[in-house]
This record gives sequence, C-alpha cells and structure tokens, in this order.
Amino acid sequence: MSTVSVRDRAAEHPTAITVLLTVVGYGAVGGVFLVPEFQALFPTLTRGTVDLLAHAIAAVNTVTVISLSLGWYWIRNDEVKKHAAAMTTSFVLILVFLGMYLPKVAGGGTKEFVLDSSYAWVPLWDWVYPAYLVMLAIHIVLSVVSVPVVLYAIVLGLTHSERELRNETPHRRVGRIAASAWILSLALGVVTYLLLNHLYDSTFAAAEAATVLLPAVPV
Repeated sequence: MSTVSVRDRAAEHPTAITVLLTVVGYGAVGGVFLVPEFQALFPTLTRGTVDLLAHAIAAVNTVTVISLSLGWYWIRNDEVKKHAAAMTTSFVLILVFLGMYLPKVAGGGTKEFVLDSSYAWVPLWDWVYPAYLVMLAIHIVLSVVSVPVVLYAIVLGLTHSERELRNETPHRRVGRIAASAWILSLALGVVTYLLLNHLYDSTFAAAEAATVLLPAVPV
C-alpha cells in the first residue's frame, strides 16, 4: 500500500495551511503589542540591545530585498532553481527578522519620529514628516495584507513541482503580487529605519507603552 508523503498532503491543502500560518503570524505580532501576558514571555532588553536589534533587522531586511529582487529577475529569465533558492532564502530571512523583531518589541519597545524645529534649515523639511507618515502607512498596510499572499506563494512553491506550479496553480500570479508587496514593504521599512535612527531624532516608547497603541514603525 502506498503512503502519502507530508508534502503530498500539504499540496492538497495549501489554502488551509496558509490560513493557519497567517493566524499564527498575526497572533505572534499582535501579541507583542496588545497582550501583556505574551510580552512577559520575552526578557526585558536594554536600550542598547534594542538599538542593536534595530540595526540587525534593517540589515536583514536589506538583504531580503536583494534576495527577492534576484528571485524576481531569475524567474523572468526562466532560471527556476535560482529563483526557488532566492525565494526560500527570503522566507528564511523573514523568519530571522521575526526572531529579532518579536523580542525587540515585547522586551524593549519602538521608536517614534520627533518633529524638531531645529531641522527647519533642512531643505524640504516641511515635506519630510508627511512623507514619513505616507511611507509608514504604506509599509504597515503592506506588512499586514501581504502576509497571507506571501505565505500562499511560499506554500505552493514548496509543495508543488515546477510543472504543477506553471500549469495547475496560481503561483505565478500570486507570486508576482506577493513579491511586489514584500519588496516595497521591506524597502519602505528600511527607509523609515534610516530616518528614525540616522537622519533625524526619535523618541523611544517602552514595551509597556507599546501595548496601548500600534508602533510608529517596526524598527
């Protein structure tokens, strides 16, 4: 009697797996902001550690943008194995990101932009804060809505053959949407990180305060 592999079973239920993983992901991220009991599972971090994690997260996200862009380039040139490797690497990097982001927010806190009149001399300063808010809004929205799309594309890619992906699944269409949203969200996140950590002043909201409102930016 033949046995059905785990991959075969997963291939039969990509939507259910995507829903399950999406709920877990939303629950983990939402928990570090809204559930004190979940925050308590993480150790309290010093401000120095929080800053170090912010730098590491920005570096990981930058590498992820590069990996995603390469994956997009390779699939457009029909280099399927390179594409698969790049996208799998990108997914692993996102898990690394979550491994740093969750304890950083739960045990440390987040940063918020500061409007400082001393920056009045900066060219186009009146445009900086509004642009920051727009980028932040797009970043947060894409971060939220892209999760199930990205996960669905990943699940299909890991559980189906190349022939199946091309002819029997919406992987190409979903993957295009997922990669676009993923790249833009990460790129905007890196830009806001630069604004908050290197170009302008920011205030620090400790984890206890972060349970009340959503963060200004996940960096």
